[in-house]
Amino acid sequence: MEAVATLDSVFQALANPTRRAVVERLKHGPTTVSVLAEPFDMALPSFLQHLRMLENNGLVESRKKGRVRTVRLMPDRLEHAARWLADQQQISETRLDQLDELLETLEENA
Repeated sequence: MEAVATLDSVFQALANPTRRAVVERLKHGPTTVSVLAEPFDMALPSFLQHLRMLENNGLVESRKKGRVRTVRLMPDRLEHAARWLADQQQISETRLDQLDELLETLEENA
């Protein structure tokens, strides 16, 4: 059941476009909070709430050194979600292939 809860939390965290954009930017490597926040038209406390959501769900990790906080992507949770999506895609493709075979059989017998 924990795997389902983990998956739910990942999708919940990624449901917001700001958080998806942060994850996208972090694919290029760790960066500071101030650099991450630059392109977003929101107050820093609001942006920090988004980072907190990502961090609480294990998608990013932040470290503070002096006055600078650096954030980095934690890919394990994303990989778990990607595997689940790939499994769902495989199931759908199998079902579509079966439907195609059935339709061909029905067409041949008509």
